[in-house]
Amino acid sequence: MLTKLLPANVATAEATTDPADVFLYPEEEHLVRNAVPKRRLEFGTVRWCARRAMGELGLPPAPVVPGRRGVPQWAPSVVGSMTHCAGFRGAALARSAEFASVGVDAEPNAPMPEGVLDSIALPRELDLIAELERTAPGVAWDRLLFSIKEAVYKTWFPLTGQELDFTDALVSVDPVRETFHARLLPDPETLSPAGPTVFDGRWSAERGVLLSAIAVPAGRHRYRAQQYAPLRRPATVFDGRWSAERGVLLSAIAVPAGRLAAVGAPVRRSAPRICRAGSAS
Repeated sequence: MLTKLLPANVATAEATTDPADVFLYPEEEHLVRNAVPKRRLEFGTVRWCARRAMGELGLPPAPVVPGRRGVPQWAPSVVGSMTHCAGFRGAALARSAEFASVGVDAEPNAPMPEGVLDSIALPRELDLIAELERTAPGVAWDRLLFSIKEAVYKTWFPLTGQELDFTDALVSVDPVRETFHARLLPDPETLSPAGPTVFDGRWSAERGVLLSAIAVPAGRHRYRAQQYAPLRRPATVFDGRWSAERGVLLSAIAVPAGRLAAVGAPVRRSAPRICRAGSAS
């Protein structure tokens, strides 16, 4: 199912059951040594998928351990994403020379618990979901919105290391073409220049599973980085010196480079946060 959502040069592998021959490296085994059987199965199978995708790229199998926020740590020449839900495990990998980032997410095709949609959706998205539920039944559109925002985050975070809130991304969905478009809403100066601000992807609803997938070409995110790299948020406190000599007043300020970077760091607001970048870890 992932294959049809991503470009041909993105390697994918998936499973709907848990193979008996799953192998874990010692550093992976250590992470689930106390886990319940269900967690061990999904953890192991999604790595089985990842290693099959490595093989498609001509790479040897390797352990996949989580980094910050659970993001899978790949070889320097690889970008990728893993996902799992009931009845599905999958991985998508690509060479970093061809793609800047890949993000995939799987969710069950079932409505979310009451109240969750209101906490993750913008007013325009609530209107969209209501219209889609009326005109195109058969898809849990609220859950698909959640999945798309997860895929956006899984694409964004490995590039930037910057967290997003659910309401930071405005999503539109094409129910006929099975595509989606997402746009980040915060001021570009508060967002890392290392990632794009718009995302285009594909989705599917098959066999009780919703899938969302994004692949960002290698050159696209660099364009935005060049476009916004000169921008810096100004310092808000200034310390300097002055003098009064020979009938002249002088004032001088020098802002150390480190301080400017600290003040210019993105400021996040408090809101429901997308926090499952490594949900398949």
